[in-house]
Amino acid sequence: MMLYKLIPPPSVKATIQLPASKSISNRALIINALGKGIYSPENLSDCDDTQVMIKALTEGQETIDIMAAGTAMRFLTAYLSVTPGERVITGTARMQQRPIQILVNALRELGAEIEYVHKEGYPPLRIKGSVLKGNEITLKGNVSSQYISALLMIGPTLKDGLTLHLSGEIISRPYINLTLQLMQDFGARAVWTSPNSISVAPQSYKVESDWSAASYWYQIATLSPEAEIELVGLFHNSYQGDSRGAEVFSRLGITTEFTPQGVKLKKTGKAPEKLEEDFVDIPDLAQTFVVTCALLNIPFRFTGLQSLKIKETDRIAALRTELKKLGYVIEEENDSILMWNGERCEPEETPVITTYEDHRMAMAFAPAVICHPNMLIADPQVVTKSYPGYWEDLKQAGFQVINRD
Repeated sequence: MMLYKLIPPPSVKATIQLPASKSISNRALIINALGKGIYSPENLSDCDDTQVMIKALTEGQETIDIMAAGTAMRFLTAYLSVTPGERVITGTARMQQRPIQILVNALRELGAEIEYVHKEGYPPLRIKGSVLKGNEITLKGNVSSQYISALLMIGPTLKDGLTLHLSGEIISRPYINLTLQLMQDFGARAVWTSPNSISVAPQSYKVESDWSAASYWYQIATLSPEAEIELVGLFHNSYQGDSRGAEVFSRLGITTEFTPQGVKLKKTGKAPEKLEEDFVDIPDLAQTFVVTCALLNIPFRFTGLQSLKIKETDRIAALRTELKKLGYVIEEENDSILMWNGERCEPEETPVITTYEDHRMAMAFAPAVICHPNMLIADPQVVTKSYPGYWEDLKQAGFQVINRD
């Protein structure tokens, strides 16, 4: 048996990074899945309940074992009811003793096909997903807020939306409001219409556009002599860590104006003498900024790049090699820092940028053609990993994309 003995210090001084919210993580995962999101929200909780949820949503198993995760059992029961396919959802012996009849009855009232595998009123459940046609339910307000949240989150996918009436005392209003706020963040129209009723309009969830992909358009705006670019589907209060790229680009002279549709980019013409930045939380943007700063002749020192060596390729080595072809001598330090002091070398006459089976090498270097018109990109098809329409979008923006095979 392991035993801990604890001895407190004379005084406590600490900075603690608390874990991400499980309540937000699990709701965001379900809403993202209902919106057919390709990428999971970032900064998710690493707790068991959230890991179980991620596994259930990504592995596509016919039998889903959520172990002891009560939140996952309730949220996934509703999710599977509106998702095509037939699955069994089960859990630990204790989970199979926890009642779920209130939620199952409500879902059946909406038209869901759910049967109990063993004991009436308890998991495991066999669920056949379908389009639900019901649109109104009444529940007691003192039931678990997870039942209420599970029903609310599938509301936008129902043919006629959902009106949910809560009778008596509502004991978990803050959790219900958390669910409604996250639904609204993903484009749903879900509001209290009275102190005891919630209305959810039928509407597709909008999964936010990819801020990592947006970085290449910020780069194009920065390098182009003139540019006005609008990017659709980006949210002001984003869950994506790479949204911080907009702030870094503001120091390179690009303003971000948020609109109901997304963002508009405009050049201010301002530029720093040197750019220093820690990329530990946004490593996927490092290639974009390394290339951009070199082409703008802005010396830089970028730290926090330790994960770049173990990405699709060794991105530190790849950046140094390919930028040298364009005439820029980039230095590295401690396998985690890239810096440039302005040192140049003779560029190749017709540089061919190797992409190393790395989508971000292709997309970060493509805008360099603005400054190096003789440049070619090798193996351009690698962009399909994250941005299959990249080359078509460049064409739409006026770039000529010519296949030199």
